Amino acid sequence: MGLARYVAVRAALIIPSVLILYTVAFIILRILPGNPILAVLGTKNIPPEQLAALEKQLGLDKPLYVQYFDYLWRALHGDFGQSLIVRGRPIAADLADRLPATIELAVAGLLVSLVLGLATGLVAGLRRDTKIDVAMRVYGALTYTLFIPWLGLLFQLVFAVWLHWLPVSGRIDPQVEVKTITGLYVLDSLLTGNWAALKSALAHIVLPALTLGIVLSGPYTRLLRNNLAVVLDSNFILAYRAHGVRERRITWHAFRNAIIPVVTYAGLQFALLLGGAVLTETTFDWPGIGTYLVDKIQYRDYPAIQAVILVFALIVGLISLIVDIIYAYIDPRIRY
Repeated sequence: MGLARYVAVRAALIIPSVLILYTVAFIILRILPGNPILAVLGTKNIPPEQLAALEKQLGLDKPLYVQYFDYLWRALHGDFGQSLIVRGRPIAADLADRLPATIELAVAGLLVSLVLGLATGLVAGLRRDTKIDVAMRVYGALTYTLFIPWLGLLFQLVFAVWLHWLPVSGRIDPQVEVKTITGLYVLDSLLTGNWAALKSALAHIVLPALTLGIVLSGPYTRLLRNNLAVVLDSNFILAYRAHGVRERRITWHAFRNAIIPVVTYAGLQFALLLGGAVLTETTFDWPGIGTYLVDKIQYRDYPAIQAVILVFALIVGLISLIVDIIYAYIDPRIRY
């Protein structure tokens, strides 16, 4: 199978994955007990005829299969409907406002996890069976068991409350204005040369990114360490040493071969990043899709929850496709 056909097949597989996730979310939301209108109004003392009128107005009186296909058809055209809570404002507008914040946090968290995970994994792999190796392996195991809100609250207490080095929460200081181009405050500040906004945006993202990155860095440590150990014992590395190749060059070749599975894992971990971003955003009051989702779940806002799940599924699918393409490019033998 050629690379073009391989990419086309992988892209086509995104569609059933997204449909399955949407269907599961749709079914779960409908079988849960309670009425979303009563949850939004916060009271059960509403006349039955008024409740029926509201259900009809929101389309909740239609058969489930009609609601399923109707929402899916509109979502395919970019129309996610309106929130049950804030009528008149399209959900797509809410997502467009909040999605850049989640992407910015996820990318920053991914960078932190890669830097920490690859650095500790490389040190552990090159210092096998030493105290440093044991320390790095303990780090990898320990960080993966940490609970994101606990670590985030600890960072807030130490660096924001006690030391006053960094802000407790939020995305940027209220008195600082940033001209929005991409919605990514750090990038927009750089593009517009707004250094005050850049300083504020970086200060606000440090603690959330560290919290998310540290928790997700452990698997990189273990994965790279184990792959590096296998590669360093392989025959071509022994051949390099037999021919007197310098150790630094051998380490580079071993690292390149050991990092291939790490690239795949990085793509798969993006789903964990989005899940972790929900907890991190809630802890740091980060105005992203995660806090939006938590808020909507409290009120069982069907259209908004389904829209967030669809967007998450599409993002994870696209990231997986990009990783597959990179993997196939790095290793030409990959053609399923």
